[in-house]
Amino acid sequence: MGRRTLLLVAALVVAALGTTGVFLYVNGIDQRAEADYDLVEVLVATTPIAAGTTAQAAQDTASLDLRPFLRKSLEGLPALSDITGIADKVALAPIAVGEPILETQFGDPGQSSSLPIPEGKVAVSIQLGNPARVAGFVGPGSEVAVFLTATGNAGTQGTRVLLPRATVLAAGSTTVVPQSAPAEELPKTLLTLAVDQSEAQKVIYASQNGELYFALLDEDSQVSSSEPGTTAENLFD
Repeated sequence: MGRRTLLLVAALVVAALGTTGVFLYVNGIDQRAEADYDLVEVLVATTPIAAGTTAQAAQDTASLDLRPFLRKSLEGLPALSDITGIADKVALAPIAVGEPILETQFGDPGQSSSLPIPEGKVAVSIQLGNPARVAGFVGPGSEVAVFLTATGNAGTQGTRVLLPRATVLAAGSTTVVPQSAPAEELPKTLLTLAVDQSEAQKVIYASQNGELYFALLDEDSQVSSSEPGTTAENLFD
């Protein structure tokens, strides 16, 4: 076999390997994309569910329905696709319309009369709209970071982490709050946090002097209160 033939064979082999590599790479991207958009059906509340209501009663009154969610968005949440296991359990706190049904929202009858406040903590409730509570994904047992948007002493409005991590004890009833335009009405839901005294003071003051926004956390989420706030001046830095 001549030298020219050997070079030709080698070039064909390299080309074949390159084609295979590109195929495997593209196929891997497709698989990752499919995983990112993998949907799963989860029960949600279609009408407000009062504390003390059994899951079976909620289902019997058509207060529950299956809705598609991105599987990735539910990671770490005990979301349910049916009421098996909680049928005879009761809602521990009111559940707002559109909230995914989580196993931790239901417990034994009698538990709904009091909040499970951790030792040394206090419970503080604030009212948030759907975007500020992560479109209803925040529920009892959720870990959240609390952000505050407010105007500082220099008259500049900015956003900064108020609490890097807090536990949600309960999601309360939903109210419809009229906005400036006559046709605009936005739902708001009470969310109750477990915090210490210093954190409670921050949350109460912030809720009266700015706008609060929750970010849903998992065990690997990294949020630091030492990060500088974001303003119009440094937004694009």
